[in-house]
Amino acid sequence: MSSHPRLARRLNTFDAVVIGLGSMIGAGVFAAFTPAAQAAGSGLLIGLLLAAVVAYCNATASAQLAAEYPTSGGTYVYGRERLGPWPGFLAGWGFVIGKTASSAAMALTFAAYAAPAGWERPVAIAAVVLLVAVNYRGVTRTAALTRFIVVAVLLVLAIVVAACWIPGAADPPKLFDGGVLTHGWYGILQSAGLLFFAFAGYARIATMGEEVINPRRTIPRAIVIALGIAVAVYAAIAVSILAVLGADGIAGTPAPLAAAVAAGSWHWASPIVRLGAALAALGALLALIAGLGRTSLAMAREADLPRWLAAVHPRFKVPHRAELVLAAVICVIIGVAELRGAIGFSSFGVLIYYLVANVSAYTQSGENRRYPKALQLIGAVACVVLVATLPVESVIAGVLMFAAGVVYRVVRLRLATTRNP
Repeated sequence: MSSHPRLARRLNTFDAVVIGLGSMIGAGVFAAFTPAAQAAGSGLLIGLLLAAVVAYCNATASAQLAAEYPTSGGTYVYGRERLGPWPGFLAGWGFVIGKTASSAAMALTFAAYAAPAGWERPVAIAAVVLLVAVNYRGVTRTAALTRFIVVAVLLVLAIVVAACWIPGAADPPKLFDGGVLTHGWYGILQSAGLLFFAFAGYARIATMGEEVINPRRTIPRAIVIALGIAVAVYAAIAVSILAVLGADGIAGTPAPLAAAVAAGSWHWASPIVRLGAALAALGALLALIAGLGRTSLAMAREADLPRWLAAVHPRFKVPHRAELVLAAVICVIIGVAELRGAIGFSSFGVLIYYLVANVSAYTQSGENRRYPKALQLIGAVACVVLVATLPVESVIAGVLMFAAGVVYRVVRLRLATTRNP
Protein backbone atom coordinates (compact mmCIF):
# COMPACT_ATOMS: atom_id res chain seq x y z
CA MET A 1 0.00 0.00 0.00
CA SER A 2 3.02 2.30 -0.02
CA SER A 3 2.27 3.48 -3.59
CA HIS A 4 -0.99 5.10 -2.53
CA PRO A 5 -1.25 8.75 -1.43
CA ARG A 6 -0.88 8.95 2.33
CA LEU A 7 -2.94 10.84 4.89
CA ALA A 8 -1.21 13.45 7.06
CA ARG A 9 -0.25 12.66 10.69
CA ARG A 10 -1.76 15.53 12.66
CA LEU A 11 -3.48 14.01 15.71
CA ASN A 12 -1.87 13.72 19.15
CA THR A 13 -2.97 11.52 22.07
CA PHE A 14 -5.47 14.06 23.37
CA ASP A 15 -7.06 14.44 19.92
CA ALA A 16 -7.35 10.66 19.55
CA VAL A 17 -8.94 10.27 23.00
CA VAL A 18 -11.43 13.02 22.20
CA ILE A 19 -12.42 11.40 18.89
CA GLY A 20 -12.93 8.07 20.68
CA LEU A 21 -15.03 9.73 23.39
CA GLY A 22 -17.03 11.58 20.76
CA SER A 23 -17.97 8.19 19.32
CA MET A 24 -18.67 6.39 22.62
CA ILE A 25 -20.28 9.16 24.65
CA GLY A 26 -22.71 9.97 21.90
CA ALA A 27 -26.36 9.28 21.24
CA GLY A 28 -26.02 5.82 22.78
CA VAL A 29 -26.00 7.21 26.30
CA PHE A 30 -29.34 8.89 25.65
CA ALA A 31 -31.01 5.99 23.81
CA ALA A 32 -29.38 2.60 24.51
CA PHE A 33 -30.67 2.19 28.05
CA THR A 34 -34.30 1.91 26.93
CA PRO A 35 -33.94 -1.28 24.86
CA ALA A 36 -31.49 -2.65 27.44
CA ALA A 37 -34.09 -2.19 30.20
CA GLN A 38 -36.77 -3.78 28.02
CA ALA A 39 -34.52 -6.82 27.58
CA ALA A 40 -33.15 -7.22 31.10
CA GLY A 41 -34.92 -4.93 33.58
CA SER A 42 -32.55 -4.05 36.43
CA GLY A 43 -30.27 -6.73 35.03
CA LEU A 44 -29.06 -4.09 32.58
CA LEU A 45 -26.46 -3.27 35.27
CA ILE A 46 -24.96 -6.73 34.76
CA GLY A 47 -25.38 -6.27 31.00
CA LEU A 48 -23.47 -3.00 31.20
CA LEU A 49 -20.64 -4.71 33.11
CA LEU A 50 -20.49 -7.53 30.55
CA ALA A 51 -20.50 -5.04 27.67
CA ALA A 52 -17.64 -3.16 29.33
CA VAL A 53 -15.61 -6.37 29.77
CA VAL A 54 -16.16 -7.36 26.13
CA ALA A 55 -15.28 -3.83 25.04
CA TYR A 56 -12.07 -3.97 27.08
CA CYS A 57 -11.03 -7.26 25.47
CA ASN A 58 -11.79 -5.84 22.04
CA ALA A 59 -10.06 -2.55 22.82
CA THR A 60 -6.82 -4.23 23.89
CA ALA A 61 -6.91 -6.40 20.76
CA SER A 62 -7.40 -3.30 18.61
CA ALA A 63 -4.64 -1.45 20.45
CA GLN A 64 -2.18 -4.33 20.02
CA LEU A 65 -2.96 -4.59 16.31
CA ALA A 66 -2.89 -0.84 15.72
CA ALA A 67 0.61 -0.63 17.18
CA GLU A 68 1.85 -3.13 14.55
CA TYR A 69 -0.23 -1.78 11.66
CA PRO A 70 -0.48 2.02 12.08
CA THR A 71 -2.48 2.73 8.92
CA SER A 72 -6.07 3.58 8.00
CA GLY A 73 -8.65 0.82 7.92
CA GLY A 74 -8.64 -0.70 11.41
CA THR A 75 -9.67 -4.35 11.59
CA TYR A 76 -10.13 -4.52 7.83
CA VAL A 77 -6.35 -4.13 7.51
CA TYR A 78 -5.58 -6.32 10.55
CA GLY A 79 -7.77 -9.15 9.26
CA ARG A 80 -6.17 -9.06 5.82
CA GLU A 81 -2.64 -9.01 7.23
CA ARG A 82 -3.10 -11.68 9.92
CA LEU A 83 -5.86 -13.96 8.59
CA GLY A 84 -6.26 -13.32 4.87
CA PRO A 85 -8.38 -11.30 2.44
CA TRP A 86 -11.75 -12.86 3.28
CA PRO A 87 -11.73 -12.25 7.06
CA GLY A 88 -10.48 -8.73 6.41
CA PHE A 89 -13.23 -8.12 3.91
CA LEU A 90 -15.93 -9.37 6.31
CA ALA A 91 -14.64 -7.04 9.02
CA GLY A 92 -14.54 -4.06 6.67
CA TRP A 93 -17.94 -4.85 5.16
CA GLY A 94 -19.53 -5.19 8.59
CA PHE A 95 -18.07 -1.88 9.68
CA VAL A 96 -18.95 0.12 6.58
CA ILE A 97 -22.48 -1.19 6.05
CA GLY A 98 -23.41 -1.35 9.74
CA LYS A 99 -21.98 2.05 10.57
CA THR A 100 -23.49 3.67 7.51
CA ALA A 101 -26.92 2.63 8.83
CA SER A 102 -25.84 3.73 12.30
CA SER A 103 -24.87 7.14 10.91
CA ALA A 104 -28.37 7.55 9.55
CA ALA A 105 -29.74 6.60 12.97
CA MET A 106 -27.50 9.18 14.67
CA ALA A 107 -28.67 11.87 12.28
CA LEU A 108 -32.31 10.98 12.93
CA THR A 109 -31.67 10.99 16.68
CA PHE A 110 -30.18 14.46 16.43
CA ALA A 111 -33.18 15.66 14.46
CA ALA A 112 -35.62 14.09 16.92
CA TYR A 113 -34.26 16.40 19.62
CA ALA A 114 -33.45 19.47 17.53
CA ALA A 115 -36.00 19.69 14.72
CA PRO A 116 -39.59 20.96 14.72
CA ALA A 117 -42.24 18.27 14.28
CA GLY A 118 -42.44 17.14 10.67
CA TRP A 119 -38.97 18.46 9.80
CA GLU A 120 -36.93 15.60 11.27
CA ARG A 121 -35.71 14.06 8.01
CA PRO A 122 -34.70 17.33 6.27
CA VAL A 123 -32.84 18.46 9.38
CA ALA A 124 -31.11 15.07 9.64
CA ILE A 125 -29.95 15.33 6.03
CA ALA A 126 -28.74 18.89 6.63
CA ALA A 127 -26.71 17.67 9.62
CA VAL A 128 -25.01 15.02 7.47
CA VAL A 129 -24.15 17.56 4.78
CA LEU A 130 -22.72 19.99 7.36
CA LEU A 131 -20.56 17.39 9.08
CA VAL A 132 -19.25 15.96 5.83
CA ALA A 133 -18.20 19.49 4.92
CA VAL A 134 -16.31 19.72 8.25
CA ASN A 135 -14.59 16.38 7.61
CA TYR A 136 -13.79 17.37 4.03
CA ARG A 137 -11.73 20.33 5.22
CA GLY A 138 -9.34 18.13 7.20
CA VAL A 139 -9.03 15.90 10.25
CA THR A 140 -7.80 18.66 12.60
CA ARG A 141 -11.13 20.44 12.13
CA THR A 142 -12.90 17.17 12.91
CA ALA A 143 -10.93 16.85 16.15
CA ALA A 144 -11.57 20.49 17.11
CA LEU A 145 -15.34 20.24 16.66
CA THR A 146 -15.45 16.87 18.41
CA ARG A 147 -13.55 18.35 21.38
CA PHE A 148 -16.20 21.04 21.81
CA ILE A 149 -19.05 18.53 21.56
CA VAL A 150 -17.49 16.09 24.05
CA VAL A 151 -16.99 18.81 26.67
CA ALA A 152 -20.58 20.03 26.25
CA VAL A 153 -22.06 16.53 26.48
CA LEU A 154 -20.01 15.66 29.58
CA LEU A 155 -21.30 18.81 31.26
CA VAL A 156 -24.89 17.84 30.39
CA LEU A 157 -24.39 14.32 31.74
CA ALA A 158 -22.98 15.80 34.95
CA ILE A 159 -26.21 17.82 35.28
CA VAL A 160 -28.25 14.64 34.75
CA VAL A 161 -26.41 12.80 37.52
CA ALA A 162 -26.72 15.77 39.89
CA ALA A 163 -30.45 16.15 39.14
CA CYS A 164 -31.03 12.46 39.88
CA TRP A 165 -29.44 12.65 43.32
CA ILE A 166 -30.97 15.82 44.69
CA PRO A 167 -33.12 15.16 47.79
CA GLY A 168 -36.45 13.58 46.87
CA ALA A 169 -35.51 12.47 43.34
CA ALA A 170 -33.65 9.18 43.77
CA ASP A 171 -35.13 6.09 45.43
CA PRO A 172 -32.18 3.64 45.80
CA PRO A 173 -34.37 0.50 46.20
CA LYS A 174 -35.47 1.03 42.57
CA LEU A 175 -31.95 0.08 41.50
CA PHE A 176 -32.80 -3.60 42.00
CA ASP A 177 -36.58 -3.44 41.87
CA GLY A 178 -37.82 -6.94 41.01
CA GLY A 179 -34.30 -8.38 41.08
CA VAL A 180 -31.52 -8.29 38.51
CA LEU A 181 -32.29 -11.80 37.24
CA THR A 182 -36.01 -11.29 36.60
CA HIS A 183 -35.57 -11.48 32.83
CA GLY A 184 -33.03 -14.31 32.97
CA TRP A 185 -29.54 -14.53 31.55
CA TYR A 186 -30.75 -14.42 27.97
CA GLY A 187 -32.21 -10.98 28.62
CA ILE A 188 -29.03 -9.86 30.36
CA LEU A 189 -26.87 -11.03 27.45
CA GLN A 190 -29.20 -9.31 25.00
CA SER A 191 -28.91 -6.08 26.99
CA ALA A 192 -25.11 -6.45 26.91
CA GLY A 193 -25.21 -6.77 23.12
CA LEU A 194 -27.40 -3.68 22.84
CA LEU A 195 -25.30 -1.65 25.27
CA PHE A 196 -22.14 -2.71 23.43
CA PHE A 197 -23.38 -0.44 20.63
CA ALA A 198 -22.51 2.50 22.87
CA PHE A 199 -18.94 1.37 23.59
CA ALA A 200 -17.84 0.67 20.03
CA GLY A 201 -16.41 4.12 19.36
CA TYR A 202 -12.81 3.25 20.19
CA ALA A 203 -12.64 1.60 16.75
CA ARG A 204 -12.63 5.08 15.28
CA ILE A 205 -9.22 5.71 16.87
CA ALA A 206 -7.73 2.64 15.19
CA THR A 207 -9.29 3.40 11.80
CA MET A 208 -7.52 6.78 11.85
CA GLY A 209 -4.11 5.23 12.54
CA GLU A 210 -2.58 6.85 9.46
CA GLU A 211 -3.29 10.32 10.84
CA VAL A 212 -2.00 9.86 14.41
CA ILE A 213 1.40 11.15 15.51
CA ASN A 214 3.61 8.34 16.87
CA PRO A 215 0.83 5.74 16.38
CA ARG A 216 2.58 2.80 18.08
CA ARG A 217 2.48 4.71 21.34
CA THR A 218 -0.51 6.99 20.86
CA ILE A 219 -3.18 4.57 19.61
CA PRO A 220 -2.96 1.93 22.39
CA ARG A 221 -2.88 4.63 25.06
CA ALA A 222 -5.78 6.60 23.54
CA ILE A 223 -8.00 3.54 23.14
CA VAL A 224 -7.65 2.42 26.76
CA ILE A 225 -8.05 5.95 28.18
CA ALA A 226 -11.15 6.71 26.10
CA LEU A 227 -12.78 3.38 27.00
CA GLY A 228 -12.06 3.84 30.70
CA ILE A 229 -13.69 7.27 30.75
CA ALA A 230 -16.71 6.01 28.81
CA VAL A 231 -17.26 3.05 31.17
CA ALA A 232 -17.18 5.36 34.21
CA VAL A 233 -19.65 7.77 32.62
CA TYR A 234 -22.07 5.02 31.55
CA ALA A 235 -21.99 3.38 34.98
CA ALA A 236 -22.79 6.70 36.69
CA ILE A 237 -25.69 7.37 34.32
CA ALA A 238 -27.10 3.83 34.60
CA VAL A 239 -27.14 3.85 38.39
CA SER A 240 -28.59 7.38 38.54
CA ILE A 241 -31.53 6.91 36.17
CA LEU A 242 -32.36 3.48 37.62
CA ALA A 243 -32.52 5.03 41.09
CA VAL A 244 -35.05 7.58 39.82
CA LEU A 245 -37.16 5.73 37.24
CA GLY A 246 -36.60 2.06 37.98
CA ALA A 247 -36.25 -0.48 35.20
CA ASP A 248 -39.90 -0.22 34.12
CA GLY A 249 -39.67 3.55 33.91
CA ILE A 250 -36.58 3.39 31.71
CA ALA A 251 -38.15 0.73 29.48
CA GLY A 252 -41.25 2.85 28.98
CA THR A 253 -39.65 6.01 27.62
CA PRO A 254 -37.50 6.69 24.54
CA ALA A 255 -35.69 9.49 26.44
CA PRO A 256 -34.82 8.06 29.88
CA LEU A 257 -32.30 10.75 30.82
CA ALA A 258 -34.76 13.56 30.13
CA ALA A 259 -37.47 11.63 31.99
CA ALA A 260 -35.20 11.15 35.01
CA VAL A 261 -34.42 14.87 35.18
CA ALA A 262 -38.10 15.78 34.77
CA ALA A 263 -39.02 13.46 37.66
CA GLY A 264 -37.08 15.63 40.10
CA SER A 265 -37.24 19.31 40.95
CA TRP A 266 -34.73 20.47 38.34
CA HIS A 267 -37.32 20.99 35.61
CA TRP A 268 -35.22 23.80 34.16
CA ALA A 269 -32.64 21.22 33.15
CA SER A 270 -34.89 19.29 30.75
CA PRO A 271 -34.20 21.58 27.73
CA ILE A 272 -30.48 21.35 28.51
CA VAL A 273 -30.68 17.55 28.42
CA ARG A 274 -32.43 17.69 25.05
CA LEU A 275 -29.70 19.99 23.76
CA GLY A 276 -27.08 17.61 25.13
CA ALA A 277 -28.73 14.66 23.39
CA ALA A 278 -28.71 16.57 20.10
CA LEU A 279 -25.03 17.47 20.52
CA ALA A 280 -24.16 13.89 21.47
CA ALA A 281 -25.82 12.54 18.36
CA LEU A 282 -24.00 15.17 16.32
CA GLY A 283 -20.65 14.20 17.86
CA ALA A 284 -21.22 10.50 17.22
CA LEU A 285 -22.24 11.23 13.64
CA LEU A 286 -19.13 13.35 13.09
CA ALA A 287 -16.81 10.59 14.32
CA LEU A 288 -18.71 7.91 12.39
CA ILE A 289 -18.34 9.78 9.11
CA ALA A 290 -14.61 10.20 9.72
CA GLY A 291 -14.11 6.51 10.55
CA LEU A 292 -16.27 5.30 7.67
CA GLY A 293 -14.27 7.33 5.19
CA ARG A 294 -10.98 5.84 6.38
CA THR A 295 -12.19 2.23 6.33
CA SER A 296 -13.68 2.74 2.88
CA LEU A 297 -10.35 4.20 1.77
CA ALA A 298 -8.50 1.10 2.98
CA MET A 299 -10.98 -1.26 1.28
CA ALA A 300 -10.79 0.70 -1.97
CA ARG A 301 -7.00 0.48 -1.92
CA GLU A 302 -7.37 -3.32 -2.03
CA ALA A 303 -10.22 -3.19 -4.60
CA ASP A 304 -12.75 -4.55 -2.06
CA LEU A 305 -14.63 -1.34 -2.88
CA PRO A 306 -14.28 0.56 -6.20
CA ARG A 307 -10.69 1.80 -6.53
CA TRP A 308 -11.69 5.37 -7.35
CA LEU A 309 -12.82 5.71 -3.72
CA ALA A 310 -9.14 5.47 -2.69
CA ALA A 311 -8.45 9.07 -3.77
CA VAL A 312 -6.95 11.42 -1.16
CA HIS A 313 -7.59 15.15 -1.55
CA PRO A 314 -4.30 16.84 -2.56
CA ARG A 315 -4.82 19.80 -0.23
CA PHE A 316 -6.91 18.59 2.72
CA LYS A 317 -5.44 15.06 2.83
CA VAL A 318 -8.78 13.31 3.43
CA PRO A 319 -10.50 10.47 1.50
CA HIS A 320 -12.86 12.96 -0.11
CA ARG A 321 -14.55 10.70 -2.68
CA ALA A 322 -15.31 8.01 -0.10
CA GLU A 323 -16.79 10.57 2.29
CA LEU A 324 -18.98 12.17 -0.39
CA VAL A 325 -20.34 8.79 -1.57
CA LEU A 326 -21.02 7.68 2.00
CA ALA A 327 -22.79 10.96 2.71
CA ALA A 328 -25.07 10.40 -0.27
CA VAL A 329 -25.87 6.84 0.89
CA ILE A 330 -26.56 8.03 4.45
CA CYS A 331 -28.93 10.70 3.16
CA VAL A 332 -30.82 8.13 1.09
CA ILE A 333 -31.19 5.89 4.16
CA ILE A 334 -32.44 8.84 6.21
CA GLY A 335 -35.13 9.41 3.60
CA VAL A 336 -36.59 5.90 3.96
CA ALA A 337 -35.42 4.39 7.28
CA GLU A 338 -36.88 4.17 10.78
CA LEU A 339 -34.90 4.07 14.01
CA ARG A 340 -36.35 0.72 15.16
CA GLY A 341 -33.76 -2.01 15.10
CA ALA A 342 -30.88 0.32 14.22
CA ILE A 343 -28.99 -0.33 17.45
CA GLY A 344 -29.26 -4.10 17.14
CA PHE A 345 -28.34 -4.02 13.45
CA SER A 346 -25.29 -1.90 14.15
CA SER A 347 -24.24 -4.14 17.05
CA PHE A 348 -24.37 -7.21 14.79
CA GLY A 349 -21.95 -5.72 12.29
CA VAL A 350 -19.62 -4.28 14.91
CA LEU A 351 -19.46 -7.51 16.93
CA ILE A 352 -18.42 -9.43 13.80
CA TYR A 353 -15.84 -6.71 13.18
CA TYR A 354 -14.37 -7.26 16.66
CA LEU A 355 -14.55 -11.03 16.36
CA VAL A 356 -12.09 -10.68 13.47
CA ALA A 357 -9.99 -8.25 15.56
CA ASN A 358 -9.70 -10.68 18.47
CA VAL A 359 -8.77 -13.63 16.26
CA SER A 360 -6.23 -11.46 14.43
CA ALA A 361 -4.64 -10.25 17.68
CA TYR A 362 -4.47 -13.84 18.95
CA THR A 363 -2.05 -14.67 16.13
CA GLN A 364 0.44 -11.95 17.11
CA SER A 365 3.63 -12.88 18.92
CA GLY A 366 7.00 -11.59 20.03
CA GLU A 367 7.48 -7.87 20.50
CA ASN A 368 4.06 -7.14 18.98
CA ARG A 369 2.23 -8.95 21.83
CA ARG A 370 1.19 -6.49 24.52
CA TYR A 371 -1.71 -8.31 26.24
CA PRO A 372 -2.39 -11.95 27.28
CA LYS A 373 -3.93 -14.23 24.66
CA ALA A 374 -6.67 -15.06 27.15
CA LEU A 375 -8.15 -11.60 26.63
CA GLN A 376 -8.52 -12.24 22.92
CA LEU A 377 -10.11 -15.65 23.53
CA ILE A 378 -12.62 -14.14 25.93
CA GLY A 379 -13.31 -11.32 23.50
CA ALA A 380 -13.87 -13.64 20.53
CA VAL A 381 -16.21 -16.00 22.41
CA ALA A 382 -18.11 -13.07 23.91
CA CYS A 383 -18.63 -11.48 20.48
CA VAL A 384 -20.21 -14.72 19.18
CA VAL A 385 -22.44 -15.07 22.27
CA LEU A 386 -23.66 -11.46 22.12
CA VAL A 387 -24.39 -11.72 18.39
CA ALA A 388 -26.48 -14.84 19.00
CA THR A 389 -28.54 -13.16 21.71
CA LEU A 390 -29.38 -9.95 19.83
CA PRO A 391 -33.04 -9.40 18.84
CA VAL A 392 -34.08 -11.87 16.12
CA GLU A 393 -34.87 -9.17 13.56
CA SER A 394 -31.38 -7.69 14.03
CA VAL A 395 -29.76 -11.09 13.55
CA ILE A 396 -31.75 -11.74 10.35
CA ALA A 397 -30.89 -8.31 8.94
CA GLY A 398 -27.24 -8.82 9.84
CA VAL A 399 -27.04 -12.23 8.17
CA LEU A 400 -28.61 -10.82 5.02
CA MET A 401 -26.16 -7.91 5.08
CA PHE A 402 -23.14 -10.21 5.22
CA ALA A 403 -24.61 -12.54 2.57
CA ALA A 404 -24.90 -9.55 0.23
CA GLY A 405 -21.27 -8.67 0.92
CA VAL A 406 -20.08 -12.19 0.19
CA VAL A 407 -22.00 -12.25 -3.10
CA TYR A 408 -20.55 -8.86 -4.05
CA ARG A 409 -16.96 -9.97 -3.45
CA VAL A 410 -17.38 -13.34 -5.20
CA VAL A 411 -18.76 -11.58 -8.28
CA ARG A 412 -15.94 -9.04 -8.24
CA LEU A 413 -13.28 -11.74 -7.96
CA ARG A 414 -14.78 -13.74 -10.80
CA LEU A 415 -14.93 -10.67 -13.02
CA ALA A 416 -11.30 -9.93 -12.20
CA THR A 417 -10.33 -13.51 -13.08
CA THR A 418 -12.21 -13.27 -16.39
CA ARG A 419 -10.43 -10.04 -17.34
CA ASN A 420 -6.98 -11.33 -16.27
CA PRO A 421 -6.96 -15.11 -16.85
